[in-house]
Amino acid sequence: MHWANQFEVCCFLDSNQYKDVYSGYDFLLAAGCKQELKVTNGNAFNQLKTFYEQHKQWVFGFFSYDLKNDTENLRSANPDYLNFPELYFFIPQSLIVSKNGMVEVIIGEDDLLDQIRDFKPLNEAIREELHINSRITRSDYINSVNALKSHILRGDTYEVNFCQEFFAENAQIDPVQTFELLNQLSPTPFAGYFKLYNQYILSATPERFMCKRGNKLISQPIKGTAKRSADLEEDNAIKAALRNDSKEQAENVMIVDLVRHDLTKSAVKGSVKVEELFGIYSFPQVHQMISTISCELNPAIHFVDAIRNAFPMGSMTGAPKVKAMQLIERYETTKRGLYSGSFGCISPDGEFDFNVVIRSILYNAKNQYLSFQVGGAITYQCEAEKEYEECLLKASAILKVLGN
Repeated sequence: MHWANQFEVCCFLDSNQYKDVYSGYDFLLAAGCKQELKVTNGNAFNQLKTFYEQHKQWVFGFFSYDLKNDTENLRSANPDYLNFPELYFFIPQSLIVSKNGMVEVIIGEDDLLDQIRDFKPLNEAIREELHINSRITRSDYINSVNALKSHILRGDTYEVNFCQEFFAENAQIDPVQTFELLNQLSPTPFAGYFKLYNQYILSATPERFMCKRGNKLISQPIKGTAKRSADLEEDNAIKAALRNDSKEQAENVMIVDLVRHDLTKSAVKGSVKVEELFGIYSFPQVHQMISTISCELNPAIHFVDAIRNAFPMGSMTGAPKVKAMQLIERYETTKRGLYSGSFGCISPDGEFDFNVVIRSILYNAKNQYLSFQVGGAITYQCEAEKEYEECLLKASAILKVLGN
């Protein structure tokens, strides 16, 4: 990691040894930039398609949540303090991968691994004390949740993913050190570090947006969260309660139906199926309810269009999708930007794997602004106070890493 950070652009994707049938690598480390695509205003997916087809090499990059405005008649007018591009992809100068414990240089000189071993990082910066602020108060959050429940009662929507921002100004952190602390405290299967000049994503996300293996597309939305306990018996009881919680199941199945609909736009007719419903997976801070939906990609549809057809991921919007996103824009107070977007990679043969940017620190070193957002599914059955407490649970690992 410290070796890669000497480059202006780099991306590290870490499975943290979580094994699933769709994982391609234990980790990938891409560093340096041969060529890049940066989109700040419109037509992003078509530009990515052209960029990929021109090069057909390994590319690493991210999609901002606000690409919703590319796919629907929507807008993003809330303030943005991070200023990431809407879409960014790069072809790396060096690429190192690990698979089944074997490390290999895919792109770069044969002595690259020796260079990494010999690299001596500069002394890490001492982290300044950070004062974390909340963009909205607890009472404002509760009022907004109750307002959204009124929309649900009127039939405007039946589920909305509502999020809030925590932030620090004049923040000075060592991004590599901060990511390593976060990844140690909260190792997750789709964790990653992304450096784009002075902007950083430090992510401990447990969620996959979508991957492509052969001609198969797989999406794994998360809906349903419960705290862990240090007591094994109590922890198992919490896990069992989550598995059988009718409210959490109702939220999960709504998003499963939405993802099925999104995949249908790109699928061979009749190939969409739910491979696992209400799977319970355990991570250091939380248990999560995760479902797996797959389909066969229609050969007439480019895989970038399949990504566009499912973006943004339904777990971070709600349903119906467009109306949920309109309500998100109305009731949230900060532009989401990279939060609830996605980053990952595409291989030369058109396979890809992209996560969901949650449980992540976003940092602009130039203006020293640090941000992370947390949220959850608002349904008519939910209780606003419990939703607020769930937000704090989801934020717990990041707050601990930042010394709060």
